[in-house]
Amino acid sequence: MNIFKRIICITAIVLGFFNLLDAKHHKEKKEDHKITRELKVGANPVPHAQILQSVVDDLKEKGIKLVIVSFTDYVLPNLALNDGSLDANYFQHRPYLDRFNLDRKMHLVGLANIHVEPLRFYSQKITDIKNLKKGSVIAVPNDPANQGRALILLHKQGIIALKDPNNLYATEFDIVKNPYNIKIKPLEAALLPKVLGDVDGAIVTGNYALQAKLTGALFSEDKDSPYANLIAAREDNAQDETIKALIEALQSEKTRKFILDTYKGAIIPAF
Repeated sequence: MNIFKRIICITAIVLGFFNLLDAKHHKEKKEDHKITRELKVGANPVPHAQILQSVVDDLKEKGIKLVIVSFTDYVLPNLALNDGSLDANYFQHRPYLDRFNLDRKMHLVGLANIHVEPLRFYSQKITDIKNLKKGSVIAVPNDPANQGRALILLHKQGIIALKDPNNLYATEFDIVKNPYNIKIKPLEAALLPKVLGDVDGAIVTGNYALQAKLTGALFSEDKDSPYANLIAAREDNAQDETIKALIEALQSEKTRKFILDTYKGAIIPAF
């Protein structure tokens, strides 16, 4: 065998060796990302499902397939979590969860705060709250936690006065002063953007305001609102490693930037 043939053979052997190493590396890398666990999380479409979607690849790198199940109400996500159809959910704040547990005799667990959706007052009838007329109808969420929250917001604006403005579950019966003779109209939260043409104003939760692309709020909660939306699970799976991985991904600087860049202050990181 002449010198040139020897060189060609040696080169082929070396290249083959490196190709085997490269193939092994890619195989190991692929196995690193191999899906070994599934995590099913219930969420409202906006912004919760969008925020979850932003961490799908991060969890995939840890071998976790994140399955996002969308709900358009505030009841079914907790029922599905309680019966085991979901592993976790992400749509509610702690006062709502606490009241839901109390009313339904459940033991769901709030684990980690992710973001705050300030309540805002919208109107198609007036452009300044000073122009609110006596006898005006204001629609508010009908679930106990968000209804109390809405009434506290009206109290802070001086539109009504509550017996105890720190009562998170205040109702119409807790109104002690009503100088404008306001009529409070409790409705399912998802319907509030749709009834703006039929009422003088509505206090809308952040997710439904975003979904309906509402703008021009006349007033809102401040940034110190205690109503942070959180990840909830059951007592039996609250310490599961997949849920811990989800929380780690959601409370990352990457997610903080995603929230700030995407929602421009309409919602605020709570971590």
